[in-house]
Amino acid sequence: MLSRAYSPYSKFRVGAAVETRSGRIFAGCNVENASLGLTICAERAAVCAAVAAGEREFLRVVIVTSTGRLTPPCGACRQFMKEFSPKMAVIMMAGRRSKRTSLETLLPGSFGSGLLVQRGE
Repeated sequence: MLSRAYSPYSKFRVGAAVETRSGRIFAGCNVENASLGLTICAERAAVCAAVAAGEREFLRVVIVTSTGRLTPPCGACRQFMKEFSPKMAVIMMAGRRSKRTSLETLLPGSFGSGLLVQRGE
């Protein structure tokens, strides 16, 4: 997926894959846009592909970048993935290096449905 990334502006290519609870794997790459706010991150592209296929629970996401740095998901991706699997594993890879953490560790105190106003409040 890294080779399929469309990043003419930043030159920062990202590929990601999510594994679902059912064992299926869905991949995505970042797709930039001249209006940078419309850029889609690889992690969200992979999750959207899985959701479109009917999957809603994820075990892990693997993120690979075109740089030599281990790169965690951005804040928007963290919140987006938390919607489905708050405890999923996050594995970052760069060359031969890798690091494993959890979404819960990367996004403590996140916004969620439990924070929405309850009826009568």
